[in-house]
Amino acid sequence: MAEIQLYVDGRELTVEDSKTILEAATENGVYIPHLCHHSDLNPAGICRVCLVEADGILVPSCRAPVAAGMVVKTGGDLVNKARRLAVELLVVNHHDDCLACGKNNDCKLQEVARYVGVDKERLKRLRSRELRPVDDSHPFIVRDYNKCVLCGICVRTCDEIPCVEAIDFSFRGYDTKISTLGDKPLQESKCVSCGECLVRCPVGALLPKNGAQPAYEVKTVCSYCGCGCGIYLGVRDGKVARVRGNQDSPVNDGELCVKGRFGYSYINHPDRLTTPLIKRNGKFEEASWDEALELVTEKFQEVQNKYGAESLGGLSSARATNEDNYLFQKLLRSLGSNSVDHCARL
Repeated sequence: MAEIQLYVDGRELTVEDSKTILEAATENGVYIPHLCHHSDLNPAGICRVCLVEADGILVPSCRAPVAAGMVVKTGGDLVNKARRLAVELLVVNHHDDCLACGKNNDCKLQEVARYVGVDKERLKRLRSRELRPVDDSHPFIVRDYNKCVLCGICVRTCDEIPCVEAIDFSFRGYDTKISTLGDKPLQESKCVSCGECLVRCPVGALLPKNGAQPAYEVKTVCSYCGCGCGIYLGVRDGKVARVRGNQDSPVNDGELCVKGRFGYSYINHPDRLTTPLIKRNGKFEEASWDEALELVTEKFQEVQNKYGAESLGGLSSARATNEDNYLFQKLLRSLGSNSVDHCARL
């Protein structure tokens, strides 16, 4: 790519000629507020919050390509007035109880409203819309239409990443909202529960039902299938509270399926076995690991001597670590059996 020079707020920047103004500014530490833009998706230019003045003309910086010698102003009376109006129209009927929102202090609308300086008195005069019901039909995701800013990130995510197209813009005018086919609850749609829309939503319109904020994260690999997606386990009080994809992983680029993102409740489930059980007199009783392993060894030897090594077989689990699964299959092969299976091959 060829490089060009342009001027942003008086600073000379050298960037690739394929960049947009927003990309050029962001890469060089110049902040331009935006809502509907996401680096994983194609630019849409919906929210108009990223307006800048380029060579004297107002343009959405997320879609406007750079040009040699271009002069860009990210502020000024013209830009600030247009940008403030765009944000006020988004905020005016937005749910305003930020402290009770799971996106508090991590909300893009909160960020841009603070940056442009929204006038609360103007908002009081403009408020009109009634509250809409919250859709909590989905087992993992809560949809709050009152916090949606119609940026379209969830729609584009569903179209461009999992390519499911489960949601889209519906109705018109003040009644416009993001909905499923027939405006049915999300659980009744063709949503595959990947959660990709959830992690990209810039506001609190899409939130996980388990909203606990992790205390720290552990980098690991998802063991549900053979893909080996990179993940981060968010841990709080010794329990897994959240899972997010590792964007630096060459396998999944941060994307996850429903199992990888939401299938972790079994880890701390009260019914999960924490000690070996041996059936005595028709009832399972707790036993030590030495007792359990000795019993398994005896049974293996008994079957091997009576029916041969190939009569042995092993079925492993995607809920065990990859290292444990490797050792399990190695154990079976060391006993002379190739009868090893695992649900991750499906």
